[in-house]
Amino acid sequence: MRVRRLAPPVEVEPPRSGEDASDCVACGTPDDAYIWVSERWRVRAMDRPTGLPMVLILECRSHLDLGDLPNLLAAELGVMTVRLERAIRSLDGVARVHVNRWGDGSAHLHMWFLARPYGRLQLRGTFLSLWDDILPVIPEHQWRENLALVAAWLADFGGKANAEPAHIQWESPATINVPIPREDPDDGARPATLGDVEAAAATPGDFGVRDNDTPASAGPLAAEAYPNDPLP
Repeated sequence: MRVRRLAPPVEVEPPRSGEDASDCVACGTPDDAYIWVSERWRVRAMDRPTGLPMVLILECRSHLDLGDLPNLLAAELGVMTVRLERAIRSLDGVARVHVNRWGDGSAHLHMWFLARPYGRLQLRGTFLSLWDDILPVIPEHQWRENLALVAAWLADFGGKANAEPAHIQWESPATINVPIPREDPDDGARPATLGDVEAAAATPGDFGVRDNDTPASAGPLAAEAYPNDPLP
């Protein structure tokens, strides 16, 4: 391997994407494409899972670059940076959160937040973004759950969370156990009066005593109230 030769400098740098607000992709993207939105800030994720537990981008709504932020947005940027870093670091298996701003691709301010997995010491440092393209992709259900957790964390301080966890995969039981009612020697009608109960208890094989601890009148009534519980 050889170090690539440094190209000579150009006289005029090419314009970045979105130098004109009318052509800015970030300005033209609706809120539902972001995992969390507020009055002045939005957070978006990648289109699909990657190798790192979480990669997010913080953007301001206004079409401004970092050095163009007024004092209010500049102060809020510090708060949002800390808040989003804490939210990502709260996820299981995250050791550190790398915060980066390059600004060579798009003119619209965007801050990158990349989560480094716990224990992966080879991923420490400035090459974490390159490792994201090399590592095996994390499961989608875990990725979506992480997005929902971060969005909910931010929403606790205001704004709106758009990300939802993956839907639970479940299957209905193949069969349903339906209790079979106990056959009544007559027509199965519930006794209307106490006299009916006593008369039935005196008839062998009807509502008689099942053991010494169960009153004669408890049999049919208990069976109706608790059809799934067998009589003693």
